Amino acid sequence: MYVEVKHLRTIRAIQQAGGLGRAAEMLNMTQSALSHQVAALEDQAGMELFVRRSKPMRLSAAGIRMLRAAERILPEIDAMEEEFRALRSGKTGRLHIAIECHACFDWLFPVLELFRHAWPEVDVDIRAGLAFEAMPALNREEVDLVISSDPVELPGVIFNPLFDYLPTFVAPAGHPNCGKPFVSAEDFRDETLITYPVGRDKLDVFTELLTPAKVEPRAQRTAELTAVILMLVGSGRGVAVLPDWVLREVKGNRDYVTLPLGPGNISKRLYAATREEDVAKPYMAHFLRLGRSEPVKLQRAAR
Repeated sequence: MYVEVKHLRTIRAIQQAGGLGRAAEMLNMTQSALSHQVAALEDQAGMELFVRRSKPMRLSAAGIRMLRAAERILPEIDAMEEEFRALRSGKTGRLHIAIECHACFDWLFPVLELFRHAWPEVDVDIRAGLAFEAMPALNREEVDLVISSDPVELPGVIFNPLFDYLPTFVAPAGHPNCGKPFVSAEDFRDETLITYPVGRDKLDVFTELLTPAKVEPRAQRTAELTAVILMLVGSGRGVAVLPDWVLREVKGNRDYVTLPLGPGNISKRLYAATREEDVAKPYMAHFLRLGRSEPVKLQRAAR
């Protein structure tokens, strides 16, 4: 027996309407066409689905079983169709984000708070991109956006610029570098450098300053959380280099001193990598706009 969705809708409509005439109106078809559809369905079933001698029409035992199936299946189909309509209109979708920097959480959470109010039907999730290969995951559609400061050439992937930031030196108050206009690579030779527990290729202080100058710090210590790094620095356990938006927490705090990296006031740019076909989605475009504007407020607070 071959049953289509239209057959289930027919059974439900006739049961609700109590006759072919009103059911045909509900289904936007002629009574003759509806009668032929019912007859064809009964031929397939090999039995009557309605007791036609009664008014209003009654379902037979076989018709009742089909109605139960319709009542179970049709709400799921209706919900799926509504989801597809929402997808086509850009109201819903998926935004799974991978992050290649620990410090990004500081500006990303305020952005997502604004985003979720504007797009409550979009499924948002965050994965720390440091635990897996984020860019291949983007190509495999396991994630939809990767926050990164290291753009690479990848087919079908666009690196959307978000904002520029300044990797900034932070040390305890009274540190010997306090009077300098900037810190250079040489200033790190006798320092314990406190960083996030990631590879050097993901740390601005190495990629932009120490590795090109072939300078090694005296020691390196790691901490998962930005707050812990700042606590260790404030306690005189070492120095760190953090993005400027993070250091709003220590602005005006007498326990810390902050200086630019130099010479030349080293700057970096953060990107949101997306699949090319996703950029035009309304919710994705809105997220990118928020990602360009909101972090700037944190940067202003840090300067």
